[in-house]
This record gives sequence, structure tokens and C-alpha cells, in this order.
Amino acid sequence: MNQRLSPGTTFLLVLPPLLWAGNAVVGRLVTGLVPPMTLNFLRWALAFVILLPVAHGVLRRTGPMSVWPHWRRFALLGLLGVGCYNALQYLALKTSTPLNVTLVAASSPVWMLATGWLCFGQGVSRRQIAGAVLSIAGVLMVLSRGQWALLAQVRLVPGDVYVLVATVAWAFYSWLLTQPKEPASIRNDWAAFLMAQIVFGLGWSGLFAGGEWALTDAHITWTWPLAAALLYVAVGPAVMAYRCWGMGVQRVGPAMAGFFANLTPLFAALLSAAFLGELPQLYHGLAFLLIVGGIVVSARRQPA
Repeated sequence: MNQRLSPGTTFLLVLPPLLWAGNAVVGRLVTGLVPPMTLNFLRWALAFVILLPVAHGVLRRTGPMSVWPHWRRFALLGLLGVGCYNALQYLALKTSTPLNVTLVAASSPVWMLATGWLCFGQGVSRRQIAGAVLSIAGVLMVLSRGQWALLAQVRLVPGDVYVLVATVAWAFYSWLLTQPKEPASIRNDWAAFLMAQIVFGLGWSGLFAGGEWALTDAHITWTWPLAAALLYVAVGPAVMAYRCWGMGVQRVGPAMAGFFANLTPLFAALLSAAFLGELPQLYHGLAFLLIVGGIVVSARRQPA
């Protein structure tokens, strides 16, 4: 696994946080129109339809592209990446504030390093620890809007626990991507690899959505903005982001990729500025320098 960042790999790891930031903004905008678990299910159902023409081979009972001989692995990947991660984030936005949600999610690099160390036998270097500190400091700069005293006012609520579980699930998902057990015919075909996860992920997310409708007063208000939002979250944060993230993780590893995930709140702040008319502030620039500094520090090779 090559730990050096090329311009192409950097692009692959920067695009997903940008798309995920848009996903967070859209998720907040449609909170009153569609329940969170149902939103996640509809998102991946559309992604399934989009990928079906180019990845239908995974649905065959036999053959080199068939997913069924490897159903245990893809059932687990589908649970962590498709069934849990965004469903829990959408759910968190119903019970927690955006500040708390993003703050808890900012622990992603720490969980990436801890998961790799505890479960996958990966060492943690001083540079990675220093990079994590710089990167998280940048995220905190964005969350506090340059006023550190605001962080002392944060109180954890159930929604924050949902985000924490989602972040841990994403760390395991990312590390599992580096432990290939499926045939190369599926692994080397990005559409087939994602489709194999969606097949089982739809089962998980459908189960969660069914429970949501059975246990709560769930309803959907169909509007054109909701239709546009569903199209965006299916094409961008689902298909495109997962494709780029998977390629980036395979090239540099989950630990380094986790630092790029911390660009999400920065992009969210910039998107909010663009759509809400709020101009970027000085702390946005400082946060960007800290986050990028963490990426650069963690990416440098140890001296021989």
C-alpha cells in the first residue's frame, strides 16, 4: 500500500468530503419531509437503479461476478457502510444540533487509528498522532466559529451517540476495504463492488426503515425539492463519493484517509456561506490550514 499522496489520490479523497458536506446540508433541509431511515433507504434504492445497467452481473446466482458466494463479507460491508452510517447521521439530525453532530463526527481520525491498531494490527506513528491533533483542532475551529468558549457549552444528547456509533462503523468499514476477500473480478470493478454492498445494504436499510414506520408516526411529504434532494444524495454522496473513497482508501489506507474526512465540516461551512449568504470568516482560513497541515504531517514518510 502506497502511503504517498499523488494529485490524483488527493482529488479522490477531497471529493467525498465535499459531497458529504452537501449531503449534510440536504439532510437538514428535508428533515420535515421524509423520516431519516426512510431517506437512507430511498437514497440507496435510487443508487441501486443507477448502477443496475452496468453491475447487474453481481445478481447472478453463479459466475465470476456473482456476489452470493461471498455474501457474508458483503452483508457486513453493507451493514456498516450502507445500512448504518448515513442512516444514523440522518437520525442524529432529528435529535441533536448540527454543532454536536459535527463535533462528534470529528473524532473520525482517532477512531481510524484506534481501529487499525486494536483490530488490524496497524502501528500508529508519532506523525499520525500529531496529524490527528492538528486536523481535529481545525475542525474545532470551524465548530466554535473561532470562539473556543462555545465548545464548553456543548452537551451530549442521544443524537451524539448515534453519530459516534456511525463514526466507529465507518472506521471498521474503511479498514475492511483494505482486507480484500472477494475475487478480483468484483474488487477491480468499482460498480460491481459498490453494487454488491448495496444489494445487502438495501436489506439492512429496508429493515431499519420498516421499523421506523412501525414504531413512529412516519410520513413523507412529496415535493419537487425532495425529489431533487433524493437524486443528489443518490448520485453524489452515494455513488460518486463511495467510488472515490474506496479507491483512495485502497491507495493510502484508512488512517491517512481519515484526515481527509475532517474536511467535511469545513466544506459544510463554505456551502452554508454560499447558500445562506454568510461570507467566510478568518477562522475558516485558519481551520483550513490546520486540517491540511494535519494531512501533510501524517502523509510525510518517517526518516530512514
